[in-house]
Amino acid sequence: MNARVDTAVLSQLSNRHLDALEEETIFILREVAAAFERPALLFSGGKDSLVMLRCAEKAFGAGRIPYPLLMIDTGHNFPEVTDFRDFRALELGAELIVRNVEDSMARGTVRLAHAGESRNVHQSVTLLEAIEEFRFDALIGGARRDEEKARAKERIFSHRDGFGQWQPKAQRPELWTLFNTRIAPGEHFRVFPISNWTELDVWQYIDREGIALPSLYYSHPREVVERKGLLVPVTPLTPPKDGEQVVQREVRFRTVGDITCTCPVESRAATAADIVVETLAADVSERGATRMDDKTSEASMEKRKKDGYF
Repeated sequence: MNARVDTAVLSQLSNRHLDALEEETIFILREVAAAFERPALLFSGGKDSLVMLRCAEKAFGAGRIPYPLLMIDTGHNFPEVTDFRDFRALELGAELIVRNVEDSMARGTVRLAHAGESRNVHQSVTLLEAIEEFRFDALIGGARRDEEKARAKERIFSHRDGFGQWQPKAQRPELWTLFNTRIAPGEHFRVFPISNWTELDVWQYIDREGIALPSLYYSHPREVVERKGLLVPVTPLTPPKDGEQVVQREVRFRTVGDITCTCPVESRAATAADIVVETLAADVSERGATRMDDKTSEASMEKRKKDGYF
């Protein structure tokens, strides 16, 4: 084969792979709509939730998604992301429910150890309060198994007990895409339709589908400081420490979350196709390369998930 044919064959194989992943995701989204009375789709405005939203459009049609979008806002999210979240929900005609960690703080159900503490881990409390408020029986999330070891242990339909807790040793088998969705009163499921996708799959799909994203995902100049092998963005919430030198770098965010724990990586990738190439060469997971709060054992993902985290 010549180079042109090789490229065409590779593109065809890639599309078949993405078609299979998309088909699985659409099937799961429809299963949720059929099996549960009060589901919701967790929607942050990030790339994974936007991929799920595109699949939901294909599953049900624009303006006909049969469950609301839910976002737990720490109050420390990047404004570019929350603005895009609101725009996309309005564009789709979807119901958007936002619940705030700051409201939980005002009620006294969340108490920070100090004013500068990251609110990221405290989202679990606000999420469980939202589940109780709306009596949600299934929450659809954009977690993927390639992100982190604890997430790799998840089933696609992941049972939560009456306290919202996850028991990794008491999960239900999932054979031949048959899912046991039975729950007792007060219990619920977390459902992860893109569990089998990788970061590379996500970016290839974004490129193929032309999915619009918040600008933070693409290369832009930003002031940062180097800290413990990470590039920490300089913001009012994350000021430089004594002795740290502020520099300007061309960066992008591989994942977006709470400002206090999310870091960019150096990059000149200006398009989804550019990021596909960068991702092929990456040897560190997106969370490992960009999340400050995943560096400590006491903030481990598995402990968070057992306590009700996404």
